[in-house]
Amino acid sequence: MPLVNNKVGDECTVSTDKSSTDAKALVQSLIKVVACHRHLASCVGSCTDSLQLRDELRKTRERAVELATSICSHLTRTLRDKNLPQVQRKETELLWVGFSSSLELLHLDMCKVFKMADTFTLADNVSLVQTGLQGGACEVCARALSVADLQQTESTAPPADLEGQERCSLEQDISQMDHMIDDMETKVNVLRWMVEPQGPQFPLCSTDSSSMALLSVDEESPGTEEGPKPLCQRSLVFVLLMLCGVVAVATTLSICIVFFS
Repeated sequence: MPLVNNKVGDECTVSTDKSSTDAKALVQSLIKVVACHRHLASCVGSCTDSLQLRDELRKTRERAVELATSICSHLTRTLRDKNLPQVQRKETELLWVGFSSSLELLHLDMCKVFKMADTFTLADNVSLVQTGLQGGACEVCARALSVADLQQTESTAPPADLEGQERCSLEQDISQMDHMIDDMETKVNVLRWMVEPQGPQFPLCSTDSSSMALLSVDEESPGTEEGPKPLCQRSLVFVLLMLCGVVAVATTLSICIVFFS
């Protein structure tokens, strides 16, 4: 009887699972960095705009571009594999949809920062919009870079000509992002509307008002389905009394009109 060596198959399975786990962790990290970049991008042109904010935007953008480049090459190589199991292909397609959506948001925010920085220059502080916000956004950038404290890690202040350097660097990153998105659509054909979401199905959440309304209805109707409800009986009696009173008043008025006419 020939011996069967399952060691290679087990190693391939472990490697595949580890690769899928690493890709999922990278996509989750990219989503966090893109969210932080969007938060920082919303402050450009406002009263909180400064050289420090532009420097934090640069660091966050560089981290996002680094993650996107790594994820793009990994997912593209995985989805182009024709021998990929169906279960893993579905999981990779879900990661691909999340990755491509995050990439589009990042590209949109980068274009927004490029236009806003062109309109609102740091040299002219009068043109900045007074939004009423105060303080910096070091904590947001620290979360994107996965550091405890950004102010302790950086020892040098941003250069004075950072605004001009950032414009050239941002333009190059936007061009690189355009090329990456076009390259993704060319190499991998994953239709987003054909990818089925997975995970737990959550029921429709009811609002507090609707919950209180249902609770009040339950409290006001303590009767069972077998017999009539006491509240309904009282309502019917009240309506009948009102009708009898209206009829009595109408009869009295008609009689008075007949006798006094």
